[in-house]
Amino acid sequence: MMRRTSLSLLSAAAGAALTLITIQPRLVFDGSSAQAAPGDAYRQLGLLGAVFERVRAEYVDPPDDNKLVESAIFGMLIGLDPHSSYMDAKTFQDMRVQTSGRFGGLGMEVSMERGLVKVVAPVDDTPAAKAGVMANNIITHLDGEPVLGLTLDQAVDKMRGPINTSIKLRIVRNDPDRPIEISITRDVIRVRSVRASLNGNDVGYVRITQFNEQTTDNMRKAIGDLTALAGDKLKGFIIDLRNNPGGLLDQAITVSESFMDRGEIVSTRGRNADVTQRFLARGSDMTRAKPLIVLINGGSASAAEIVAGAWQDHRRATIIGTRSFGKGSVQTIIPLGPGNGALRLTTARYFTPSGRSIQAKGIAPDIEVLQDVPEEFKARNNLRGESSLLGHLKGDGKEETGSQSYVPLDARNDKALNAALDLMRGIKSNPAFPPPPAHRAAN
Repeated sequence: MMRRTSLSLLSAAAGAALTLITIQPRLVFDGSSAQAAPGDAYRQLGLLGAVFERVRAEYVDPPDDNKLVESAIFGMLIGLDPHSSYMDAKTFQDMRVQTSGRFGGLGMEVSMERGLVKVVAPVDDTPAAKAGVMANNIITHLDGEPVLGLTLDQAVDKMRGPINTSIKLRIVRNDPDRPIEISITRDVIRVRSVRASLNGNDVGYVRITQFNEQTTDNMRKAIGDLTALAGDKLKGFIIDLRNNPGGLLDQAITVSESFMDRGEIVSTRGRNADVTQRFLARGSDMTRAKPLIVLINGGSASAAEIVAGAWQDHRRATIIGTRSFGKGSVQTIIPLGPGNGALRLTTARYFTPSGRSIQAKGIAPDIEVLQDVPEEFKARNNLRGESSLLGHLKGDGKEETGSQSYVPLDARNDKALNAALDLMRGIKSNPAFPPPPAHRAAN
């Protein structure tokens, strides 16, 4: 049975993190690992215990013991890398709820940049998207209170709340001296992770916004419906993964294998042998090898990068757009028992079928297409990527700094989409489409 794994950006809608997550059994403290630990480490733990007791005994007000312990754990993990952290019971539950595709909140994926909340992407058809929140917006105040000084979890928690209640966001787009204020009414977020349409009467277009529990089923239904609708006129499919922050690993794998007959999709390699796994395609190509083009950009992360990387390495698809985010590490979720939350600990890196690590580098498109960015968005057009995160795991070789993430609202102005359509219909040609069959990834 495949272990449930998740890759996603920290979300104001649900509070998950940009992580490749494996859920493990509850951590049991039986002392079995103590004998393997260096003596110096346990002397330091004695120091931690002494500080804990001194704070309990002498702090000006009686402290909450649970909060002291949680703060100590949080501090221990936050110094490792940007994706390792402690989740209290509420945050842990929020993470599990997100993967269902139905949760409460505003509906946007966010990260932290220089102490402020940065919008990675609003989720389609959610309060945030309808209110005009855009990728790369910087949120400086929540209901008049400054974000600076809050952790990302704290800021996300303030953005959550009962449905039909509102919150006021102060947002900076280009000019820090001219912020705008947007009032958003919270609602139940039902993430529609797959949208599909027939472009003209001959090209199937499928946009995947994230990888939740419903994604593969919805995607396969969309492919079936488009195939039936177009019939013999169908030239191929365009899969749009732009600004897709990730989601569940098992969904990334089943989406990938829906367009593959065989071969490795992704592997994970960690410090210990039991973390190393290979995930292989076990289905069949439901499109019967119809031409496939994938759109990516600087907001395509984690699970989206696994899908793009698998199809690129197997020469199953041509990748068009700009370099992806570059999130290539694996986080294991270790529950700490009822009411105690969980650890989110980086335990491995993942690799594309050809053995590439995309950590801090991302997926480079086969055909780079840059959008024409309106003047008002140019200052914050680029996502800086994994390599810009403080304390990130180092990549192999040269690291990349992120790329363009702007997607025009009007499809007529979408240069990447139009390039894909022109290639699919034979209006234009490029050596990368269709991808040459030689040098396929090892199976």
